Amino acid sequence: MSTATTTPRREPATDTPPADRHSRRFGLPIATALVMGNIIGGGIFLLPASVAPYGTVSLVAFGVLTLGAIALALVFGRLAHRLPQTGGPYVYARAAFGDFAGFLAAWSYWITAWVSNAALAVAAVGYLDVIVPIHASKPATIAAALAFQWLPALANLAGTRYVGAVQIVATVLKFVPLILVAVGGLFFFDSANLGPFHPAEGSTLGAVSASAAILLFSYLGVESAAVSAGEVRDPRRNVGRATVLGTLGAAVVYLLGTLSVFGTVPHDKLVASSAPFSDAVNAMFGGSWGGAAVACMAMVSMLGALNGWTLLSAQAPYAAARDGLFPKAFTVKRRGVPTVGVLVTVVLASLLTVYNYTAGTQGVFEILVLVTTFTATVPYLLSTAAQIYFLLSGQHEKVSRARLARDAVLALAAFGFSLWLVAGSGYAAVYQGVLFLFAGVLVYAFMAARKQRAAASAG
Repeated sequence: MSTATTTPRREPATDTPPADRHSRRFGLPIATALVMGNIIGGGIFLLPASVAPYGTVSLVAFGVLTLGAIALALVFGRLAHRLPQTGGPYVYARAAFGDFAGFLAAWSYWITAWVSNAALAVAAVGYLDVIVPIHASKPATIAAALAFQWLPALANLAGTRYVGAVQIVATVLKFVPLILVAVGGLFFFDSANLGPFHPAEGSTLGAVSASAAILLFSYLGVESAAVSAGEVRDPRRNVGRATVLGTLGAAVVYLLGTLSVFGTVPHDKLVASSAPFSDAVNAMFGGSWGGAAVACMAMVSMLGALNGWTLLSAQAPYAAARDGLFPKAFTVKRRGVPTVGVLVTVVLASLLTVYNYTAGTQGVFEILVLVTTFTATVPYLLSTAAQIYFLLSGQHEKVSRARLARDAVLALAAFGFSLWLVAGSGYAAVYQGVLFLFAGVLVYAFMAARKQRAAASAG
């Protein structure tokens, strides 16, 4: 397929101008909050206990992963500068490799978004149960999970103005207490609580890799501003800045929070903890109110993540539908938001949630959630490969010669980081993920054929 037929048309820096008071472009603060809010969901509240068995060597893994995530963030910033359109990875993959690669990026990203939303809602209900015990009632549990999904969806349907407002409020409410714990914990830090550097058998490098396999997915969401580039004010400038600032902000919270918990909760207790931040708060200030406080923080965190991911779940299909690679209904946009994409996403996530609670088995749901750890990396690999393609193909309009060497190093580092994400997801996730990914090939065949017929009729 020739470049002329596969490269998307050049569009203005923003593809949907605000039409009314409900639609508003995201400035740098909101775009940064979108990145930070989507990177940090509820996982931070469990991470310290998850990596505690590997010892403080896990902090080394965190540092390495942070460098990889920043490299990926910088690559997305450069790509958004060249192609500042809604769709992010879809746009980059299609521009470099054609319709099929673009479709795979959009399809895999969409799967990741709506399955992850279902998982976030189910996890949020677990934290709600700490404050309002509802686990004994299945209808109440289902209703709560659906509420966690539909409230952010309604905020999205109200328009980008409200999406941005919710994201700012959720980010502030989430990060203020997290930072207080992360920084406050340093004043109660006791090195005797750290435990051994590497308590398990085997090499230190093996321990770094093993803990990294758990931590690898902590930075999913670095592409958030790039996916919504069409809704960002001055995207050529602000998408890259928001991506890097959001990733750095999340990294600081992750690292300080994990370090503070390691230093305030004894290692033997932390290994068995199911609520490490609660234990840290209790150790710092006494009492047993930490569980309720952390539960509130976790719910706010997940609502913010659901708010952002709901918007992103509609953006990639919108961009693909605009080019005839997804059903045309996904192009419907009101108040700056792809409304059909939001509705389809929340309905699918709701159905999956109800199935999870009524089927009486966690197996299928857990497999689907694990699949998202693979499907999320497909757009990353395609995007970084697109950047490498632009750098090596002599496309002078897309490459700055003055930055060629630096961009090449960053692109290769980001590609390696993305490949590490795939390897860390495990054999089962890759196997199931490939099946899920290839199911989209049939959808692509249908859409591509219809597009070809339309082009032939027009000709």
